[in-house]
Amino acid sequence: MAERKYYLAIDIGASSGRHILGWLENGKIRIEELYRFENKLVKQNGHLCWDLEHLFHEVVEGLKKCKELERIPASIGIDTWGVDFVLLDKAGQVLGDTVAYRDSRTQGMDEVLGKVLSEEELYSRNGIQKQLFNSIYQLLAIRREHPEHLSSAENFLMIPEFLNYLLTGVMKNEYTNATTGQLVNAKTQDWDFELMEKLGIPTKIFGPLHMPKTVVGNFKEEIVKEVGFTAEVVLPATHDTGSAVMAVPTSSESAIYLSSGTWSLMGIERMIPDCTEKARAYNFTNEGGYHHRYRFLKNIMGMWMMQSLRKEFRHKYSFEELYQLAYIARYFTSVVNVNDPMFLAPDSMVEAIKEYCRQHGQEVPETEGELLYCVYMSLARCYAQTVAEIEEVTGKRYDTIHVVGGGCQDRFLNALLVTETGKRVFAGPVEGTALGNLMAQMLKDEVFADLSEARKVVARSFDVSEVEGKLVF
Repeated sequence: MAERKYYLAIDIGASSGRHILGWLENGKIRIEELYRFENKLVKQNGHLCWDLEHLFHEVVEGLKKCKELERIPASIGIDTWGVDFVLLDKAGQVLGDTVAYRDSRTQGMDEVLGKVLSEEELYSRNGIQKQLFNSIYQLLAIRREHPEHLSSAENFLMIPEFLNYLLTGVMKNEYTNATTGQLVNAKTQDWDFELMEKLGIPTKIFGPLHMPKTVVGNFKEEIVKEVGFTAEVVLPATHDTGSAVMAVPTSSESAIYLSSGTWSLMGIERMIPDCTEKARAYNFTNEGGYHHRYRFLKNIMGMWMMQSLRKEFRHKYSFEELYQLAYIARYFTSVVNVNDPMFLAPDSMVEAIKEYCRQHGQEVPETEGELLYCVYMSLARCYAQTVAEIEEVTGKRYDTIHVVGGGCQDRFLNALLVTETGKRVFAGPVEGTALGNLMAQMLKDEVFADLSEARKVVARSFDVSEVEGKLVF
């Protein structure tokens, strides 16, 4: 019998990270979670920052777990959220704090950029949804606050690329994550150096862009000594949504995907970007995908609002209890714009929702059930509006929605998605991002002929169920 070959996905989100082992067995992908750790924002020098020392420590601890359990991976891949990065000096040391996308330092940076070129021109170049936390605005904020960091910088690495560098000593920029920052030309699929020069951002810090499946290198000797084995580090789609979309279990062109987690990413897969004014007006983005694909999608606030509410509630409700509370409050009619900046990082999500309703002349939610139902219905309405906009922009009708990621387990939201959109909704797989990460490594190893075959294997390997439109308690 051939020896089983393992692959390891290190999937790091805004609140937690996981080491998930994957392998092929009897024609199906099997996975096992080996290690889980916490990730959170910390306050440093007046900014919300990531603790990269903690993150890398946890990456290494999870690798030690592989050795302890005798599950040695042939390769590993790291994916994280998008837009955030580090600047490194000549010695490879991080310049300044690793400020997170939820920090407010980018306020007003769109006006600074607007003096150089219009939002219309910017979108025509990169096709990326305007989000004030995008890398382009963060770099302008650094230019204002710490110009010395930009002038001393030799390399720009996004978070997963930096973690790869710490493991291997090799610096490689990856395409899918790079596109999230509004710094890549949508048509050439390369850095937009002309744009950077216009904005006073040094071009030398950006290395060649590499596609998923590219080998970064092997563990450094000191890492081998610490974890007890060596492995090849391979680039997945290092942007977590790029990986999640790879794992959508269909190649059907009549399907919309919803990657549901802290953020909701809803869209379609395309081979040609749409950088038209109509797409910009609807705030769609053309993020890079696997093998030169485009993820034509919209970023929606997602389960972040629910997670924040849950932390504020006095009682530690189970998910079933939360669904029941929301169901009881379905008489409540107020809805909020879930993408309003006031919900990005409020001190209190409860107060932010109440204040939004006050400002917009709506009934203010008073009970936990009313708050929950308000967020649930607001998300579902936003999804329905996004579906309608996708159909209008593309001139096509889509009959199904595939929900992947942790949020696909929220049966209350899934049911509302059916009723609000009128589409067939399929939920699963739960571990979409980690699966996409593993798929890229397996594709590099030629376990599958192409992405289409890999998706078929995902469809038969994991529970994907059609959602009922009715919830009864």
